Amino acid sequence: MLQKILMCSIALAINYFTAAQTNKLLVIIPDSAIAETVTPEEPKPQTVISGSVDVYYKYDFNKQSANNKTSFTNSHNSFELGAARVKLQHTTGKLDMVAELAFGRRAEEFSYNDAGTRAAIRQLYVSYSPWKNIKFTAGDWATHFNNEIFEPDANRNYSMSYMFTWGPFFHTGIKAEGTFGKHGFMLGVANPNDYKTLNNGKKYLLAQYSFAPDDKFKGYINYFAGKRPFDTAKVSQLEAILTQKFNDKFNMLYIGSIAFNKYQQAGKYGDSQNWWCSGLYFNYDPTSLFGVTLRTEYFSDEKQQNVFAAIAGGGSVFETTLSANFRIDNLVIIPEVRFENASKAIYTKSNGAAIKTNGNFLIAAVYKF
Repeated sequence: MLQKILMCSIALAINYFTAAQTNKLLVIIPDSAIAETVTPEEPKPQTVISGSVDVYYKYDFNKQSANNKTSFTNSHNSFELGAARVKLQHTTGKLDMVAELAFGRRAEEFSYNDAGTRAAIRQLYVSYSPWKNIKFTAGDWATHFNNEIFEPDANRNYSMSYMFTWGPFFHTGIKAEGTFGKHGFMLGVANPNDYKTLNNGKKYLLAQYSFAPDDKFKGYINYFAGKRPFDTAKVSQLEAILTQKFNDKFNMLYIGSIAFNKYQQAGKYGDSQNWWCSGLYFNYDPTSLFGVTLRTEYFSDEKQQNVFAAIAGGGSVFETTLSANFRIDNLVIIPEVRFENASKAIYTKSNGAAIKTNGNFLIAAVYKF
């Protein structure tokens, strides 16, 4: 009996001692020591390959391919190839690399200042983010101007606007970007617009301010300034982009832009000769398989800078484009009708007569991956 009592006492003592020791360990080990034992997992490198191909057919109502005054769709009654595009993006945490190649007539027109293999480079840059809200980028990248871009799978209209055509396409240089709550800033230095290479050329200043108070509204102010390499004209452009999402089916976008051009005469720069443009985009998607976009745009070229370069006194153009988007998996079919009305006769009829109005129909197929 005494032996059983002794054994029970020993067992209770051991149990009490163990519990006490366990409690003691939990008390004396600080949280910081426990945290140090957890090794944070490093982000794994990621490689993403994407791209697109596009083809289209266009019919000009006046049967003249030269009636097209914007980029990429310079044809009439012809099946045309757009571009084959491949984009490689590799990310390793704070570092990011993008190499995008494009081939075809669309790519050649986009890189109009280049020849040979350089024309195939759509984008080529590296980025470094020392902090989550700060990023530095060096190389060649798509412009921050305009809402339309080179990639046809990212545009809802297949034909391009006047604002896209006469604004910058891309920049080659270095830029810094920062995001601070609802506000974003970008500042950069680059070659003159649309030059991948230019020895001893004057550099352009690039800037952008963005404001996004919520997920429905976004606003951008874009700017560049510099001297053109071929005529030493002082050029700059200021642009505002405002987007408003009303619901999951309907959104609207406004874009307004003005370009300033000062030319040198007898060693002095004259008054600014400007062009300006204002456009509205209405996007409606009743289902995930179908959407429609109406683009309206007014382009004023009273100083004969671009479209009206050969017309005395300059002029203006009002353009309206209605495009549908039929989405079948990765394929988008875009039937489109476009009408233009100019203040002067800049278009040509089939019989050679000059007229103020023109229109066309096209249908495009864009496949993305």
